[in-house]
Amino acid sequence: MFSSTYCSVNENCSIVLASVVPSADKSEPIFQLQNSIPTAFVQEGPPYHNHNFCSHLGLEPSPKEALEERYLLKSIAWPQLPARPGPPHLHRTSDPVHSLFVILSAKGGREWYVGDQLEVLVQMHNFRGRPKRYGGDFLLARLHSPELGAGVAGRVVDHLNGFYSALFPLLWAGVAQVEVTMVHSSEAVAVLQRLREQRPDRVFFKSLFRSGFLSETTMCNMCLLPNPQQQPLCNYTDLHTGEPWYCFKPKMLSCDTRVNHAKGGYLKEIITNKEALLFQSDVNIKVVIHASGPDRINVLPKKIENSSVKPEPVKYMPSGYYYQGSWRVLGGTPARQFNDSSSITQCLMDKVVHMYGDSTVRQWFEYLNASVPEIKEFNLHGPMKAGPYMAVDSKHNILLKYRCHGPPIRFSDVRASDLRYVANELDRLSGGPNAVVLLSIWSHFSTFPVEVYIRRMRHIRRALVRLLDRGPGTLVVIRTANLQALNQEASLYNSDWFALQLDRVLRPMFMGLGVVFVDAWEMTLAHHLPHHIHPPPAIIKNMMDLILSHVCPAHNKEVLVEGWESGERRMLESLLA
Repeated sequence: MFSSTYCSVNENCSIVLASVVPSADKSEPIFQLQNSIPTAFVQEGPPYHNHNFCSHLGLEPSPKEALEERYLLKSIAWPQLPARPGPPHLHRTSDPVHSLFVILSAKGGREWYVGDQLEVLVQMHNFRGRPKRYGGDFLLARLHSPELGAGVAGRVVDHLNGFYSALFPLLWAGVAQVEVTMVHSSEAVAVLQRLREQRPDRVFFKSLFRSGFLSETTMCNMCLLPNPQQQPLCNYTDLHTGEPWYCFKPKMLSCDTRVNHAKGGYLKEIITNKEALLFQSDVNIKVVIHASGPDRINVLPKKIENSSVKPEPVKYMPSGYYYQGSWRVLGGTPARQFNDSSSITQCLMDKVVHMYGDSTVRQWFEYLNASVPEIKEFNLHGPMKAGPYMAVDSKHNILLKYRCHGPPIRFSDVRASDLRYVANELDRLSGGPNAVVLLSIWSHFSTFPVEVYIRRMRHIRRALVRLLDRGPGTLVVIRTANLQALNQEASLYNSDWFALQLDRVLRPMFMGLGVVFVDAWEMTLAHHLPHHIHPPPAIIKNMMDLILSHVCPAHNKEVLVEGWESGERRMLESLLA
């Protein structure tokens, strides 16, 4: 299975629960069902029910692709709520204030050392303070040390009975504090699931049509439901990829007079008043769950074990973690620091960097454009957010390019002539050792069924295979989804739960292609700064340091462990062995 920060018991993420911290109060309800937790691992995962919206659109997948799609959809199937008549009352839903977690003691009651794994047990309660008996809550967990500028994402395991485990590798010596957050209750997730499958029109789009003095604006989307006037459609389905897109035909103008594409807005009143109670800021959206007992431990440097004693296998290893504010990769190419403009310029010399996607990859263009002193941005007179953008450093032969992905792109204004699908753009590249391709495509797909995203990624994957075949040595970097600030409105259209689901189908689809992943999910979860759809500069710098480290990899393995404490050095060297 691929790495993730959330899994249910039917996934390959088994754990062994240790004994309870001796100092904790064993009268707490969290301990009453502890012995029953291992039985949860024999339960079957929930089936995936396809309620696709306009599922007939797009090219028919091959039998192999259809099999892959079924596997991907099954892998992200979320636990279902117990059958009940009518919507749940708020007092029966998950309440983070009444819920609690406890740090489980180290094996044998000994101290914690670098290289160990920490396990935390979470029990969810409802607003009446009663334990929940089923799973499906969306939780996040991180282990951090503000004093050391350290942080790592945890993996959450849902035992489907109101209990959850959070797993953390211990990667630094010193204080480590546990933080568990409920993003959404299981009841709220059920609402989000319904919206995703049944109301992908909750973000709507429009296009302006113009000819001479006449102009009209009509509604557009990937699939348009028939309107009472039986208005005919303009079909803008892409001829190469088969990606569907339609607009209602203007009354007086032809379909080829389309001028632009734009986000029209957000549909309101798409949930009931009772459902709205499940999405309250500071009540049940991204609220911290407190510990029953200590919420931090002290980690000692890695212990030199007797060679006759076999260490416990590592059960969860993230992609990396922060230490002293810098992202350190666990396995693969180490992330070096590019702290001055000359090192960035030297690294990018003779490179063409193609960036495609949403505004989260546009941040990378903006970072590089500001970091290379002699680069000059060429004004292409495109809309401010949509671009396209281009910047050139002729002295060092550096070219930076950015173009947004095709519909559904939620920018306020994109010229119709600039609407390009990423797969088609990739097919125009020659590639090679001097070409770098950076992709970030996720946020604008959060309102559509996952099948829509899988189809888009499949087209991009085919194009990447063709690119890498004709241009060996092309560096391809794919950015994953990231966490963001949530209130009620943002939850219904762009929740972290939607992002998580997309993130978990993205990774396996591109495994084995030789592409590089920038794990934006873990990089935003592990960092101390607040979540934002556009991560702050400190995180963007760490992302770019990682990318530049792949553009210009160090040939000395010692760079990876340079400056680390001896315990961390030994741990990483053992991983590299």
